[in-house]
Amino acid sequence: MTQQQGFNPYLPSWEYVPDAEPYVFEGRVYVYGSHDRFNGHAFCLNDYVCWSAPEDNLGDWQYEGVIYKTTDDPLNPEGSMCLYAPDVTQGPDGRYYLYYVLDKVSVVSVAVCDKPGGKYEFYGYVTYGDGTRLGEREGDEPQFDPGVLTEGDTTYLYTGFCGYGDKSRHGAMATVLGPDMLTIIEEPVFVAPSQPYSQGTGFEGYEFFEAPSIRKRGDIYYLIYSSISMHELCYATSSHPTRDFVYQGVIVSNCDLHIDTYKPADRTMYYGGNNHGSIVEVNGAWYIFYHRHTNGTAFSRQGCIEPITFREDGTIPQVEITTSGPNGGPLEGRGEYPAYLACHLFTKDQEMYTGGFGKVGAWMDSRFPKITQDGRDGDEEVGYIANMTESATAGFKYFDCKGVNRVSIKVRGYCHGEFQVKTAWDGPALASIPVGFTNVWKEYAAEVEIPDGVQALYFTYTGGGGAQFASFTLE
Repeated sequence: MTQQQGFNPYLPSWEYVPDAEPYVFEGRVYVYGSHDRFNGHAFCLNDYVCWSAPEDNLGDWQYEGVIYKTTDDPLNPEGSMCLYAPDVTQGPDGRYYLYYVLDKVSVVSVAVCDKPGGKYEFYGYVTYGDGTRLGEREGDEPQFDPGVLTEGDTTYLYTGFCGYGDKSRHGAMATVLGPDMLTIIEEPVFVAPSQPYSQGTGFEGYEFFEAPSIRKRGDIYYLIYSSISMHELCYATSSHPTRDFVYQGVIVSNCDLHIDTYKPADRTMYYGGNNHGSIVEVNGAWYIFYHRHTNGTAFSRQGCIEPITFREDGTIPQVEITTSGPNGGPLEGRGEYPAYLACHLFTKDQEMYTGGFGKVGAWMDSRFPKITQDGRDGDEEVGYIANMTESATAGFKYFDCKGVNRVSIKVRGYCHGEFQVKTAWDGPALASIPVGFTNVWKEYAAEVEIPDGVQALYFTYTGGGGAQFASFTLE
């Protein structure tokens, strides 16, 4: 298959690392996140792993190995708790500090390592000056999803989880730590409101839910977070790290809600689910890291990347979800591409995207198409799309096409129908590729004239049964 290009998802199809915190350390891009299990029954069941890439190639990711095990925390000797979304910062001593929260406690744990992608060792818990752990003092709100930024001897810690209508949670918190990376020198303050406390704040409709992440560009602090709608990563800005944050907008939605450049703004193009990520500058260009959902479940999430831009006033326009995001431009319109690279996956039944906080969307249902794999967790195999039933559409964006006049697909399954090839999600079919029942992968092809230039490609199944879609080839 086509190699040496950056795709979404950017890690192998068998890897499930959501909640990404990307950084450039020692000349490489490192990504830290939680670690889902394929076919897992809950979030974040696996140990923390790390991947890195050279700054000049976001398509060349290297596995750094397991950097921290679920049993490495003294509170979790039997591994009965999961490692939720972490963050990493370089301390004033030059070492790297990993901040995380276990799934059944409300304290912030810290581990440390001499290398960004090495084996981290437990270091301690974030505490007040009297030794009380943050999250356990009377009046403390529960700690969750730590995000960190170190400036000189000072580290800013951002935490919080605020469900819709929960008046016991007031919003995202900022806590200031001293040079030992553990001791609180300024107690928690609220920097972004939860839904019950948002009236008159400017955050209405985009209140803080979870996933606070902090970055600084020039003199502006960017607080990236998951809104109460879950599927979108929003941001607020301030000239001070612990106060005066102003809501600015949505950076990315993992179902492309709000985007109106190629579709109606209220139409979703992929499964809307929880989201978590952040921004990073790599070689002078900026990117947003986020995640998508696969396997018809909330518990098998994969990381994706899109390039972003800044307006003169420092604000960020919302970006489309694409297949080609890490590539820095369209993919080559030639060769074979695996179907799991689909950035759009939908049917005529928009109910598959319904849901929201505390609800399960109908898309967690095997009637609908899903990206999956045959093997077990960690098996190094190429994923595919299952359950391509009547009207199911897989979309891929973008390709630089020149002289494409033949398209072939690999399909298996109990199906009898055809795949229509389009260059727009609602566009006319440029060709139809008939398919039939086969229990092994079989190639089908059709002649088609794809217009020259940068194009999106959509494959819509019509017919009986359900097809499984492995790949397509442009010739």
